[in-house]
Amino acid sequence: MTTPTQLTPALTAVTAPRNVADRAVKRQRVLDILDAAGRDSLLLTTNTALTWYLDGSRVHVSLAGDPIAALLVDRSGDHLVTYNNEAGRIAAEELPDGVSLDTVPWHGQLHAAAAALSIDGNPLLEAAVTAELRAARQQLLPAETARYADLSADAAAAMTDVLTGATPETTEFQLVSELAARIVAVGAEPLVLLCNGASRSEFRHPLATHSPIGRRAMAVVCARRNGLVANVTRWVAFDAGTPQELDAEARIAAVEADIFRATVPGARLTEIFAEIKLAYARHGFGEDQWTHHHQGGPAGYAGRDPRVIAGVTDAVVLNQPFTWNPSGPGVKIEDTVLLTDSGLRVLTTDQRWPTSEVDGRRRPLTLRR
Repeated sequence: MTTPTQLTPALTAVTAPRNVADRAVKRQRVLDILDAAGRDSLLLTTNTALTWYLDGSRVHVSLAGDPIAALLVDRSGDHLVTYNNEAGRIAAEELPDGVSLDTVPWHGQLHAAAAALSIDGNPLLEAAVTAELRAARQQLLPAETARYADLSADAAAAMTDVLTGATPETTEFQLVSELAARIVAVGAEPLVLLCNGASRSEFRHPLATHSPIGRRAMAVVCARRNGLVANVTRWVAFDAGTPQELDAEARIAAVEADIFRATVPGARLTEIFAEIKLAYARHGFGEDQWTHHHQGGPAGYAGRDPRVIAGVTDAVVLNQPFTWNPSGPGVKIEDTVLLTDSGLRVLTTDQRWPTSEVDGRRRPLTLRR
């Protein structure tokens, strides 16, 4: 293993938020995890954990690849290790104050080099405290909340811009490419882009094709900026809709309203999951509708953190973001929301988009063109 070389961060343009107050809270949360485990160091290696702890630093190159950095947190401080060919950008644009930066050759062993910085060379691994780290990320801090709201609004605006300009002849690929362009233009990364036109409405995770969207279409965007991921689904139609479609749209919004009512501080995710199952049956979708697609869950530094299933017992806390996405045949509703002391606040909103009131909250309708 090559001995890491110490670098001095360059004094150039800053892209990562690097909020000092938020980072201090996050460091204390990790130290609390170390105290509970009786250990002195923790090695962070996933994009979710790294972007959270470093307050939005970009530690990736390929969206599909592993992070190009690893971080050792110990009692003395925070120690980031990256490859030598990545170090210049990391130092100039992504490194928070107070974090040391070391390198290994581009062909070196990143995790081993970071682990070697610990006193005994055997730090606690992230995989051993997955649940504890997830709990540490649950409650967004003030600066994070502001950034998340801005990103969510940008994602919703991109949806409005693109779907307002769509026609029945627009292909699914054309639609998602325009969404991607708008997401990138606001400094975010399109992690998920989905579209199904009228001929493919039965697919709930519809990767785009060259098919024209036809009389109605669904579009989905998951956009990441500063580590945070905003998720939103919208529908556009070029006719008034059939009675069956309008009825299903109203009923899926009612399912979502039941889920929102169940999302309260102290509730267990497994309890909300049970309510989701009941809501589908209550609103005429059948008892097994939940089996046809995942239902969403907490959001933030991962698309879902985690997806909710029966065995997930995490407790809901204030200032925690969620993206629930109930769906049925030909219908789906999805927004990113934040649980505040006055209830759920929808973040992915655009005043230009048509809405109706559902259970005291404005919810998106299909955009009729």
